[in-house]
Amino acid sequence: MTTRGVLYVHSAPRALCPHVEWAVGGVLGARVTLDWIRQPASPGTWRSELSWQGQVGTASRLASALRGWHLLRFEVTAEPCATAEGERYSSTPDLGIFHAVTGIHGDILIPEDRLRAALSRADRDGTDLQAEVEKLLGKPWDDELEPFRHAGEGAPVRWLHQVV
Repeated sequence: MTTRGVLYVHSAPRALCPHVEWAVGGVLGARVTLDWIRQPASPGTWRSELSWQGQVGTASRLASALRGWHLLRFEVTAEPCATAEGERYSSTPDLGIFHAVTGIHGDILIPEDRLRAALSRADRDGTDLQAEVEKLLGKPWDDELEPFRHAGEGAPVRWLHQVV
């Protein structure tokens, strides 16, 4: 079964750009050359987007391939398909990686055990329940990435299909 999604590289130092292409190409099984443009939200960095189509699990493999570079900000999405829910990965240097399962309309689906754990932490540790739920929804990542998303409006998007 195949799905499709988008890789958003929100900011990468210039020296890291070829390594990102190499890592993405390794996951997709084809040479990748991204169209890099300057990222005005972080001078000295570059951004790019790539629409992809591949097997279920490609989004997690892309996120795993990119997560080791501390100076990289990125997001990977995968649309739901007949055999799998959608996914969203977000990564920032300060927060690390966030993963969420998404439904057919793009809403984040929070498993009941994660909700129970958030309730338990709020009760046991006296943490703010709203803050706990916001973490489950990825709000800290959204807050950090939002200026980078807007800076990329109008950026070109290319399609690349996974080689099977």
